Amino acid sequence: MIFVLNKNKQPLSPCHSAVARKLLKTGKAVIHKKYPFTLRLNELKNSENKAEFRLKIDYGSRHTGLAILNGSKVIGLAQIHHKTSIKSNMDSRRAMRRTRRNRTTRYRKPRFNNRKRKEGWLPPSLQSRVDNIQNWVAKLQKLCPLTHISYENTKFDTQLMQNPEISGVEYQQGELQGYEVREYLLEKWGRKCAYCGAENVPLEIEHIIPRARKGTDRVSNLTLACRTCNEAKGTMTAEEFGYPEIQKQARIPLRDATLVTATRWKVYNTLTEKGLEVECGTGARTKMNRIRLNLPKDHHFDAICVGASTPNKIIFKTNSVLHIKAKGRGSHCRTNLDKYGFPRGYLTRRKSFFGFQTGDIVKAVVPKGKYKGIHFGAVACRKTGYFDVKNKEGIRIVQGINHKYCNILSRADGYEYATEHLEVDGIPPTTEVIGILP
Repeated sequence: MIFVLNKNKQPLSPCHSAVARKLLKTGKAVIHKKYPFTLRLNELKNSENKAEFRLKIDYGSRHTGLAILNGSKVIGLAQIHHKTSIKSNMDSRRAMRRTRRNRTTRYRKPRFNNRKRKEGWLPPSLQSRVDNIQNWVAKLQKLCPLTHISYENTKFDTQLMQNPEISGVEYQQGELQGYEVREYLLEKWGRKCAYCGAENVPLEIEHIIPRARKGTDRVSNLTLACRTCNEAKGTMTAEEFGYPEIQKQARIPLRDATLVTATRWKVYNTLTEKGLEVECGTGARTKMNRIRLNLPKDHHFDAICVGASTPNKIIFKTNSVLHIKAKGRGSHCRTNLDKYGFPRGYLTRRKSFFGFQTGDIVKAVVPKGKYKGIHFGAVACRKTGYFDVKNKEGIRIVQGINHKYCNILSRADGYEYATEHLEVDGIPPTTEVIGILP
């Protein structure tokens, strides 16, 4: 199914790919947008729609599934890949800034600690996920006449996930009731080093899965070690250090579940601001619907099954999933640094060259030379006018071609796009649609 807009860019009911091909061939429509593929009619059509289109959202910490349904018909599937490197990038930037302050170079002075956070503030790594969902709901509203939203508002009980048999007073008070953390660890590990068994020596609190390896400060990830073992272990896990029995005591990190629980109401509030009726569903209902409909476990299929509005039978009118990867719009830093924080190269302050910008999706038609042929991908611009083209995996497929060989397919908007064709029972076979993707 192809999104359709009228002459005034108001959304109309989506049409079949064969109809879209006919409209393009007869000149009654033009391509308005490549990702997701959208047509714009050359004549003014009535924008009133009697059909109901429901957007379903399966929110996850790393991926969010989107599905658009018209009754029992699935007319669109997508999956948002959230940025997961924000925290590490901020840590790196902070470390570089601190090293600059210790040198006789220009630096930003520390600000006084008198800044206040607004009500409802979230850390940037969490806020980016909320913003991604908010942005794409707004984009889809402009392309399709949505009438309803279904959202999986799931709360994860992390304490119960760690210990399913916990109950009563133990559940209410937690495992550290009556203990300080250090005293609890001393009693748990018998007041000796967990690795070499040394006693009557100074013991240090040590992470079984190191912080550098995404380990948390939960007490289940902490142990006691002498100075010698702690230094020898370094950034290895307990299993890599030769102690798999200690590794088993470190429960699986629940970072993703905690993230979703912390932001679920923030996402819900942004959805209610869109002016559409919002239906909330539970994770258990989503799983029940997915099993009943015999669908595989994936975020875009989970999105189909969110809420009580899920029909008893699903008819697929699409055979592909649009993967949307959040990449950002570049960096404010105009200097490349080495691992010690010293400059190794400077970037230009211009963002656009010869009408192109790094990240634009282009079609490069090279008439001669080493890269002769037609290439599709994201362009990396240089002020010399000779560009590189990269595929969806970020691998350079063309290097140093003239900008005159490149034609714009889609402008950079902070996201990368790729399509995946589905191979599931009940889904129609792959068909080529003009202009959807190279």
